[in-house]
Amino acid sequence: MSSSLFCQTPSPARREIPANARETTWHARDGYGVRRMDWPVSDADGRGSILFMPGRGDAYEKWLESLDQWHREGWNVTSADWRGQAFSGRLGRDALTGHIDDFTTWVDDYAALWTDWSAQTPRPHVAVAHSMGGHIALRAVAEGWVRPDALVLSAPMLGLHPTWLPSAALHLVARGIAALGDRRRPAWKNSEKPEIIPRTRHRLLTHDESRYEDEEWWRTKRPAILMGAASWGWIERALASIRWLERPGMLEAVEVPTLILATRADRLVSWPAIRRAADRLPKSELVAFGSECRHEILREVDPVRDRAMNAIGEFLDRVVPARG
Repeated sequence: MSSSLFCQTPSPARREIPANARETTWHARDGYGVRRMDWPVSDADGRGSILFMPGRGDAYEKWLESLDQWHREGWNVTSADWRGQAFSGRLGRDALTGHIDDFTTWVDDYAALWTDWSAQTPRPHVAVAHSMGGHIALRAVAEGWVRPDALVLSAPMLGLHPTWLPSAALHLVARGIAALGDRRRPAWKNSEKPEIIPRTRHRLLTHDESRYEDEEWWRTKRPAILMGAASWGWIERALASIRWLERPGMLEAVEVPTLILATRADRLVSWPAIRRAADRLPKSELVAFGSECRHEILREVDPVRDRAMNAIGEFLDRVVPARG
């Protein structure tokens, strides 16, 4: 039966690294060590291979349920940290702040990881990425560094709030604030937005409290994955990278079949920017959600998550059909 025709029961492995998965250190071209998890299928004639990349301040532990579902459908699954996140160190001025010198660093890391990974795994090769990870993956594809057989983006960070301000104006403000002090200083004190206290952070991410608590459980078991605010340097460089993708011709040149999952109710990334990007990508399909869905679409309540996972399955069945 096609994977797009049903949704399997929630994985019991949400709080367990699979026994046959390998957690190793992959080294970027400059020698920087990045944590990586590979979960191969036993069948040499499996469905293909998925490289999943998480978002800002994120770790692959949060996404084990989806990784498990793809693995059970026959996909070899790999995921990794971003440099400076989770078990891959910090680049800010303290142990919690997320910072990067430039998003090009992450694009270069992703392109090198893709090159190594795709040489080690069977085709088709599918890139799946969430939020900030979706931005970086799309940029790597748009710049020609990565050529997946299919691309799936969950709530990609293609614009920031407030959505009524153009990215050029937001960038001007962020550049001015970043220049007032240490670019590595945190841009807010708590959670994902300055005005949201930690215990209500889940209202930005998911309606599913049980899945939200998975992240808190992993942060207790593996404290190294904990990350707090982004730096002002991160915000300024994020907006610079967003503006780079907005340049005429960038997205129009992407010939990779692309599925975008997004919600109009997203309070972290810009829905209007995602919609505009979907219109510009020649081979894109957009699955839109409303108030029933928050930012972490693949960690939402079952009806939302089932629709998203089924959409991914149906898309992959069409654009990279199983052999045989």
